[in-house]
Amino acid sequence: MKQQHIKPAYLALAVSLALGSLAAQAQQAEQDNTTATENSTDTGLGFERIVVTGAVSRNQTVMQSSVSVSSLTPADIEVSTPRSTAEIFRMLPGVRSESTGGEGNANIAVRGLPVASGGAKFLALQEDGLPVLQFGDIAFGNADIFLRADATLARLDVIRGGSASTAASNSPGGIINFVSKTGDTEGGSIAFSTGLNYDSFRTDFDYGGDINSDTRFHIGGFVRQGEGVRDPGYQGETGYQLKANLTREFNSGYVRLYVKHLNDKAASYMPMPMLSDGRSVAGFDAQRDTLQSVYLTQTVRLNGDNQISRGDVRDGMNPQVNSIGAEAVFDLPEGWTLENRFRLSDVSGNFITLFPAEVGNAQQIADSIAGSGASVSYAVGAEAGSAYNGENAMRIHTFDVEIADFGSIVNDLKLSRRFGDVDVNLGYYVADQDISMSWLWNSYFMALKGDNAELLNVNAADGTAYSEQGLIAYGVPFWGGLQRNYDTRYSIKAPYAGLSWALDKLSLDASVRRDIGKANGNYAGPVQSARDMNGDGVLSQVEQSVSAIDLANPNLVNYSWGYNSYSVGANYQLDSDWAVFARISKGGRANADRLLFGKVNADGSVAKQDAVDEVTQYEFGSKSRHGKLNLFATAFYAETEEQNFEATSQRFFDRVYKAQGIELESSYRMGDLELRGSVTLTDAEISKDALSPALEGNTPRRQADMLYSLLVRYYLDQAQLGVTVIGSSDAYAQDNNDLKFSGYAQLNAFVSYDLAENLQLSLNINNLFDEVGLTEAEEGSIPANGIIRARAINGRTASLGLRYQF
Repeated sequence: MKQQHIKPAYLALAVSLALGSLAAQAQQAEQDNTTATENSTDTGLGFERIVVTGAVSRNQTVMQSSVSVSSLTPADIEVSTPRSTAEIFRMLPGVRSESTGGEGNANIAVRGLPVASGGAKFLALQEDGLPVLQFGDIAFGNADIFLRADATLARLDVIRGGSASTAASNSPGGIINFVSKTGDTEGGSIAFSTGLNYDSFRTDFDYGGDINSDTRFHIGGFVRQGEGVRDPGYQGETGYQLKANLTREFNSGYVRLYVKHLNDKAASYMPMPMLSDGRSVAGFDAQRDTLQSVYLTQTVRLNGDNQISRGDVRDGMNPQVNSIGAEAVFDLPEGWTLENRFRLSDVSGNFITLFPAEVGNAQQIADSIAGSGASVSYAVGAEAGSAYNGENAMRIHTFDVEIADFGSIVNDLKLSRRFGDVDVNLGYYVADQDISMSWLWNSYFMALKGDNAELLNVNAADGTAYSEQGLIAYGVPFWGGLQRNYDTRYSIKAPYAGLSWALDKLSLDASVRRDIGKANGNYAGPVQSARDMNGDGVLSQVEQSVSAIDLANPNLVNYSWGYNSYSVGANYQLDSDWAVFARISKGGRANADRLLFGKVNADGSVAKQDAVDEVTQYEFGSKSRHGKLNLFATAFYAETEEQNFEATSQRFFDRVYKAQGIELESSYRMGDLELRGSVTLTDAEISKDALSPALEGNTPRRQADMLYSLLVRYYLDQAQLGVTVIGSSDAYAQDNNDLKFSGYAQLNAFVSYDLAENLQLSLNINNLFDEVGLTEAEEGSIPANGIIRARAINGRTASLGLRYQF
């Protein structure tokens, strides 16, 4: 994709310089007009709030700690007008959230750490201090699929960098923690939102308060339905979430019980066919259309037990979660504090969507299926039986995954005590994570069209039918066959300890963690056989070779791993408004299901170097207040090992990456005007590649040199106006560094008006200027036909909301 002549990244630089120039003015104004105490008032970045998520000490503020932390409130999130949970993360400094997959299945990375295949490999997504899943990049089971933000959210706490290495297992890059409301404040809300140029209606609600002087509660959730921001030809979004918690206060602490039920369906958006220069192909709008079609809503296949069954494409990403948990915090005699968090989760569901395995000339694809001289005709619709009149077509694979069990049991126990100026933490983390799923993929032939594309049939030159209603294979022979079944369990035990010491202006902390894991179970691959799938008593051409799962010959999984993590930091507060900090950390990430089918030996063992990927990080930063302007600046360096597998390309990765850069986060408040922004500059490279040495020295795919965000909010008596800008500089589509995406800047707008006391009407527009922005592509170079398969940010969408608070 050609580069833009005016890079939107310059906007971020201009914002940074503008905020910097305001610092001296703001500081002088404050010295002239306010007292020193008022100068230290905590605003914007919250330097005086206590660090909770992943903290070594229970009593350190952001200004006193050597940790890079951020927090987003529901008000911040509202102004950024997200259309999915993953779109919220785009406002976080240092975080690259490729949120173009829909409600889930996003690729999320921090500070130059790689995303070689997908998901959030080096980042943990948490709810109330415990991980949603133990591994953030399970194939077709990314953690964000099982997480929804709604009215029960109190705030989003984020740790970036090496301090997360010892705060949680498998999260050396960072932690994003969804903190729930607990009924501290009596009251609630009910909100309605509807799309103005797309079909969606959603209701959010919450309520909480005191039951008596010692007990309080909170309950809330959402329900929604509609087509979604891209019209799949049917209702692409339908579902709900319910969350509740009950807190009992005691003289020395509290106990909290909570439950969650999530059953939601949302379409998953795969890479779309588009031209390599960023323009849409004829008949397919890459910003608004989707591969889903009313003509392909069900697919017949063999299930995980090799029984004929049906998959419903309309299920999309369908997480079904039932969880129950408890949290207890007590101050004990002799100065000890006991904290324990427990959660039991029953997780299952489906992931089913359409993937364009090949986009090209319809005749050439047909010839590859049925031989030279094959004919192509419409299989469905008003023109069924007539010759296909389009030039191009798509070979479609159904990513049809049945999630039988992703359940987990988690317990995190911590004891802490202060000895003089020293805080001591001792903890023990235990978790079991099941990964049981079946890949039940089929192949179809489809017209290249964005509005309910028709399925196509292929006949050989002699008239033999090589398809049935557009189905060209039970399985995916184009990729060599990928029917699979996983039935594995991963057990984790992790003792950890931390020390923090404060003496006057200097704070030191050190923490260690030992992760010990065990994987056991089995997995099975594909086997081909003839089978009468439609029950008509005749074996058609496509029924001659049907993909099933070789349940009679499973492969063993039986290996263990262990790795040590540490993090050491120092913070020196030069004065009440300025502190500097430094940190060195080493963490790890155990590899799970992506090792199967290639890295597991016959006896179930895995090589030590394949089982764990380690990350070493160095950070140096500054936190400062200049009157009403706050600035958080961090220089970072990271070296990351990476073992991974990518299903769409059938490739393994065995690499080392290096990344260095600067992360800036700033906020400014002047009267009714509030600004908050971030800029992250990253220089990353593939420093070593055991499988493809020619890639050494290249920039990792999709890693932009600059990421930035800006939030501008203005308060009126009865209204609020807000604008956010989210942008990226150029980035390479693949590791070969040939095809390059242009940088882009997406502008979102928000306005709200108080119709009456506690009754608010709001309008928000996502991607106001209909900017084209690409986040990933399957191709690394421009193909002969100029058509690539890429994910693009959604085009302009507008929604209207009404909320009543009581």
